Amino acid sequence: MKSNNLYSQVLSNNIKKPLIKSEGPEFNLIECRGDLFVDASQNSSLAHCVSADFRMGKGIASVFKEKFQGVEELLSQKKGVGEVAFLRRNDRYIFYIITKEKYFQKPTRRNFENSLYYLKELCEELGVKVLSAPKIGTGLDKLPPEFVRKTILKVFDGCDLNMTIFYL
Repeated sequence: MKSNNLYSQVLSNNIKKPLIKSEGPEFNLIECRGDLFVDASQNSSLAHCVSADFRMGKGIASVFKEKFQGVEELLSQKKGVGEVAFLRRNDRYIFYIITKEKYFQKPTRRNFENSLYYLKELCEELGVKVLSAPKIGTGLDKLPPEFVRKTILKVFDGCDLNMTIFYL
């Protein structure tokens, strides 16, 4: 796997530590402790994982549901597993990465990866350059953190995007 300008881990004091630099489109991944809704920059679009039924009753998904509303708007987009629905709020996009059919299910690795490819295409199409997310796939969905990190790096390699993953 080829790596571009990559930030892998951020120290607990939030000092960014670049690991690799290269020319061309750059994907930067930063992981840092913080509150997504407080610490993400105002120009950052947001993303998180959901089920196709958009129940969003637990975890950070319930906070997205309360904060951004729009469940009917999301359902009207008729997106399924492996796709991404989105809302436009305050000059930024809120992406709903659909990794499973029903809220009580767990995503497969393939569905998670396919959803990220869809997200990458959407970000490129919509001109999104800054994206923030919680630790996607690893909370209630229980995907292994190392798999999630490697998949993000693989999918977004060469994409002109700065992604920050927040964890508490």
